[in-house]
Amino acid sequence: MKVLVIEDDRTIAGLVAESLAHQQYIVEIAYDAETGLDYLEATAFDLLILDLGLPGMDGLSFCQTIRQRGHSLPILILTARDTSSDKVMGLDAGADDYMVKPFDLPELLARVRALLRRKPLPFAPILHWGALILDPDRAKVTYNHQELHLTPKEYAILEVLLRHGSRILSRSAIMDYAWPLDEMPGEETVKVHLRSLRHKLKAVGAPANLIETVYGFGYRLNPNFQSAT
Repeated sequence: MKVLVIEDDRTIAGLVAESLAHQQYIVEIAYDAETGLDYLEATAFDLLILDLGLPGMDGLSFCQTIRQRGHSLPILILTARDTSSDKVMGLDAGADDYMVKPFDLPELLARVRALLRRKPLPFAPILHWGALILDPDRAKVTYNHQELHLTPKEYAILEVLLRHGSRILSRSAIMDYAWPLDEMPGEETVKVHLRSLRHKLKAVGAPANLIETVYGFGYRLNPNFQSAT
């Protein structure tokens, strides 16, 4: 899942992004509202973490603007403004939750999970492909009840493949999902991560061609293994 953090304090932004990445989220950081709007228009996010005291457009105006533009993703406000009237204004502007700095990281992560559980998703919360199961809520992957220990990039690649099923995804489409916009790798890097992912799947008994290469087009999950055995 992809999270956008809009926070002008680079230390806090980095801390939040690092903590989310450890939980297998793909994270983009914007340090001002204008950049945040560009990111929201460029790609789909599952959650927004938003500071109120932003340079240029403030967080409340930003929240109202994206709601007026039809963005329905959950919004968690993270701010030093701690009065009840600030909280009311934030929620009235379209936010779904409100946390005051300084904050507790485990609580922040718990609130992120809660917001994502409430978000209406076009896909089932738990993703299946035969004996392969990915549980986004717990960031857990199993094959035939054996847990796979994946890197964040391997997990993100497998998640996007599961969400698209037998639809073929190009390397660039996988890169758009699994890498932040400012860290786009070469296509060879995607091949390396796919090779490692396939190796880990094979180690727990998955077919070698569970992730199928469609030459000249990209990758998909092999339709022959869609049904559980």
